[in-house]
Amino acid sequence: MDLSDLLPVEEWIALEKRICDKFGVDANVFNIDGIRVTDHKAWRNELCPAIKATDKGQSFICAVAHMNLAIIAQNTQKPVAEECDAGLLKMVVPIFVGEDFIGTLCACGVLPVDGEADAFLINKITEIETEKIEQLSANIPTITPDQTEAFVAFAQKRISEILDTYAKR
Repeated sequence: MDLSDLLPVEEWIALEKRICDKFGVDANVFNIDGIRVTDHKAWRNELCPAIKATDKGQSFICAVAHMNLAIIAQNTQKPVAEECDAGLLKMVVPIFVGEDFIGTLCACGVLPVDGEADAFLINKITEIETEKIEQLSANIPTITPDQTEAFVAFAQKRISEILDTYAKR
């Protein structure tokens, strides 16, 4: 079983767009291998695309954060929200069909309240100049704990609805 058994790609894209609009985050659905199932992208800041444009940024910041949090979500069978090494918040909601883990619904691209991008670490990993990192970080939106909880509740409810619809087929 995989995510395309639950919904066609177009419907996963529609869900990602809805989350982006509703919560002001970049939302993506990932399979169990950590690969996005859609090509939809809705950057919420200028820093993240700059990080992902570097091989080391993609590999050592973004992918590591996703895989670590996805494993925690899989093992606990609960959502998890933590900062990535760049200092931005990543929220991961696991998707299970029965006992089978089949992927995650994730959101990122925002700072926790009172958080800041880690320019030093980003520079060391990506070699993007610190001044450029600070410029790209200037307008990153923030998310409150209540907004994080609202995203998680919305994602869990929507996943439950998708699973209920699948079970009735």
